[in-house]
Amino acid sequence: MWPEGSGAGEQGAGGPLIVTEDPELLDDLLRLCAAAGAEARVHHSVPEQSGGPPGGFGAGLAAWESAPLVLVGDDAAARVRGAPRRGGLVLVGRGPDDPLLWQAGVELGAERVLRLPESEAWLVDRIADGAEGGGRPALAVGVIGGRGGAGASTLACALAVGAARAGERAMLIDADPLGGGLDVLLGGEHAEGLRWPDFAGSRGRVGGGALADSLPELHALRVLSWDRGEPVVVPPAAMRSVLAAARRRGGAVVVDLPRRLDEGVAEVLAQLDLTLLVVPAEVRAVAAASRVAAAARGMARDLRIVVRGPCPPGLDAEAVAGLLGLPLAGELPVEAGLEAEGAQPPGVRARGPLARFAAGFWQRALAGVGAG
Repeated sequence: MWPEGSGAGEQGAGGPLIVTEDPELLDDLLRLCAAAGAEARVHHSVPEQSGGPPGGFGAGLAAWESAPLVLVGDDAAARVRGAPRRGGLVLVGRGPDDPLLWQAGVELGAERVLRLPESEAWLVDRIADGAEGGGRPALAVGVIGGRGGAGASTLACALAVGAARAGERAMLIDADPLGGGLDVLLGGEHAEGLRWPDFAGSRGRVGGGALADSLPELHALRVLSWDRGEPVVVPPAAMRSVLAAARRRGGAVVVDLPRRLDEGVAEVLAQLDLTLLVVPAEVRAVAAASRVAAAARGMARDLRIVVRGPCPPGLDAEAVAGLLGLPLAGELPVEAGLEAEGAQPPGVRARGPLARFAAGFWQRALAGVGAG
């Protein structure tokens, strides 16, 4: 806890600002901050205008504007009514529901109005999110094959390597338990770190930083893959928790998806910003991909086609996308030598066709995020 006027605000910048004089409410909020692993700063109020006591206005306003989350007690709602509007403000009270609390929340522009102890679980998660940075969540991209051997895993690896090369925090998640393991494709099957079976029991919140630190680091990115033991079923709740943690870390997350869309895959698809369906430029591949596309349409937020060349006469990339009725995200070039013994993993060769495709993809995708 950083008390008012302590001057320690920079060190606790990742924690919330608590504004209250209610000792019981303060104890509750500090307990929840501790449960979320966050250090809080405490102020009694935020002055409405300059001219307050020395050190009061400057410190209070700076903390108000810089904190990733502000928790205002119901006793302090009137005192902060003149403070600048900001996002990430939560109005918190104790005891029975009170319509006046909701009215105060509207006046303050609160993100949410909570009563304790009913909303403690939600508030712990929200405090922990702020402590992890509170910035833009990772751009999450899924890759799924239109048929077996379409090249989805190859593209997923190339995109993840390309994101890391572009300076993004990159994480590659292997959601296909029968795919052989993306750590193998990246040459890191013996690298130390956790694999999916270690997360199969996850139910609650997983920390983004802790997740990344526990995974193998290969080619400047973190990789969550499968081990070589007996197949393990990862419940949908665990899939949801792990991907949510990966996204909170920021940067870019690439997920290699299986063609069999079960409940766990549905949880992943619901969190993805973009899903790429890889379709070789072949008539049979288009027919197979139409079934995968039909199943994924209702789950994926944004489903687009990547056509794997070379394209034969009369069946170019635009034609494949038109047959499937989906937008075209690009044409994936062939990179010779990937299957050779000792070959570099997909996308690692900086001047190769896959690396150039990935660089162009991230340039467009990240520019789109920046433009909102």
